[in-house]
Amino acid sequence: MAGELTGKVIVLTGGADGIGRECALAYGREGARVAIVDRDLDAAHRTAAELGGDSLALGADVSDGEMVRIALTAVLDRFGRIDAVHNNAGISSPSKPLHETTEDEWDDLQRTNVKSVYWTTRFAFEALKASQGCILNTASMVGLIGQAEHAAYVASKGAMISLTKAMAVDYASYSIRVNAICPAGVWTPMLERWCAEQRDPDRIRQYLDEIHPLGYCPHGDVIADAAVFLLSAKARFMTGCILPVSGGAELGYRR
Repeated sequence: MAGELTGKVIVLTGGADGIGRECALAYGREGARVAIVDRDLDAAHRTAAELGGDSLALGADVSDGEMVRIALTAVLDRFGRIDAVHNNAGISSPSKPLHETTEDEWDDLQRTNVKSVYWTTRFAFEALKASQGCILNTASMVGLIGQAEHAAYVASKGAMISLTKAMAVDYASYSIRVNAICPAGVWTPMLERWCAEQRDPDRIRQYLDEIHPLGYCPHGDVIADAAVFLLSAKARFMTGCILPVSGGAELGYRR
């Protein structure tokens, strides 16, 4: 039985671990050929090996335009097309209010989380236009509702959400769909690092369960399932969508 993404070529940044790894595996199960772009090339190769088949691992820092150009050129050389770009790579540190954030910390977050979308779009646009493909951005619920002591990260995800809407309008005439997915808490190596930066790391783990009305902080598979849908033909009339996959974390007042 054919998968939802059979024959598609998907470029996935930050696909070596965490949410990205789960997305890579889900895309592979649905029949896609996945090009994993990650600054940790060894980890990217491990994930590509799990996928098997016609997958590709490429080392690149997505904040570096020339590295992104080289990576996307390699994808086109290998597969001859790009059907989707999933901008998933990102960093979350430091966990600080704005006035305590250094200029270098601010710039690093914006380059990695936001400017990377500029680079992948710039260098994949012609291929996406030819395939009438789509772009998916991994944003965050904090970009919609805010978060204490995490200002630079919140700003970067808010920018990604606004950028998704602008791109959706600009590229609709090319039949390129652009959507974003918004997790709340998801257990990943990045979230583990964030927990370690908090004043009471043990309490924060309980907090991450409690913020989700469905009762627990999930792993990346729940995000991957939604991502498969947004990249598939079943979402063919959806663009500019900012989709919460959050267990209801943004809803109402809770005790």
